[in-house]
Amino acid sequence: MVSMIFGALYLSPAYAQVKVGVVTSSSGPVALVGIPQKNTVPFLPAKAGDQTIEYIALDDGSDPSAAVSAFRKLINEEKVDAIIGPSGTASAVAALGFAAEAGVPMLAPVGSTAVILPMDDKKKWVFKTTQNDEIVSTALAKQMVKDGVKTVAFVSPTDPYGDNWLKVFSADAQKAGIKLVDTERFQRQDTSFTAQGLKIISAKPDAVMIAAPGSSAVMPQTTLYDLGYRGKYYQSHGAALSGYLQLGGKKVEGTTVAGSIMLVLDQAQDSNPSKQVAAAYMDAYQKKYGVKPATFGANVYDAGLLLEQAIPVALKAGAPGTPAFRSALRDALEQVKELPGAQGIYNLSPTDHSGFDERGIELVTVKNGQWAPLK
Repeated sequence: MVSMIFGALYLSPAYAQVKVGVVTSSSGPVALVGIPQKNTVPFLPAKAGDQTIEYIALDDGSDPSAAVSAFRKLINEEKVDAIIGPSGTASAVAALGFAAEAGVPMLAPVGSTAVILPMDDKKKWVFKTTQNDEIVSTALAKQMVKDGVKTVAFVSPTDPYGDNWLKVFSADAQKAGIKLVDTERFQRQDTSFTAQGLKIISAKPDAVMIAAPGSSAVMPQTTLYDLGYRGKYYQSHGAALSGYLQLGGKKVEGTTVAGSIMLVLDQAQDSNPSKQVAAAYMDAYQKKYGVKPATFGANVYDAGLLLEQAIPVALKAGAPGTPAFRSALRDALEQVKELPGAQGIYNLSPTDHSGFDERGIELVTVKNGQWAPLK
């Protein structure tokens, strides 16, 4: 009788923690993205229903091979039930196969849809907690038309983030009747963009579209400014952080950026379902660290909200630490509907593992060194 009672307690989900790994790039070239993500871990839900959650955070140093090693450690040694991360698209692409093979849901806080599309047996284990590039690109192309842009030069890093952006923006520009007159690529670790900048100036575009994450979004624009280019500048959601404003200074003034409600929270409508969620996160972050979080931190925060919603459902299928629970957790994530996050509203499905719509996009501009709604 005693052994049966202890066996029942051991198998009960209430007596086993859900273990969630968090992999961020809190050092290296992607640190402007990874640091606010790492700093967000203390604000992730400690419980989902009556179930406690343990978080195990690792730094991949902005290195895809280190991200893979971190995933292996979390899966093989820590026996995690889900992984939030990594920070960079290249690292996420490199690691997703290991999560899929182990049957561990992965919530990737990265920009590129390459981690979830085209959907296949591996990518069905991945959920993306940022706006899809296609939504952001379409919004920017439409704004270019309003701004009278007829010709544009495109700039992005030579990596999966840049590759996907080139593909989607080229298509959106063509649909909008905007001619792509030059395409320039660079490595994130590059210290000069002069050669590419001179080619852009020679092409004489009305505008330059820069699609790069974190600090890598700054150098192409400041270089072009120093070379004398005074056309219109547009940036993807990869530039939506205070570091972009600080590093760019007056040279990024007037830029149009696609971001989230967090950038202009005090000017957002109270009726926006994300406003209260974003305010709670930002207030807690600022109280602890003395600064407002970059929107990249919210990518991790929202991943925690998704897991908080899905875990109680998955517990009906099995205890934490079991394949049945992890598989059910993946299935439960696909069923999340109208969940307000800090950046938008999530409606996930078997074919849509991001779930954002236009409600998750805010077009803003840089005015007097600060974000302001684009009017």
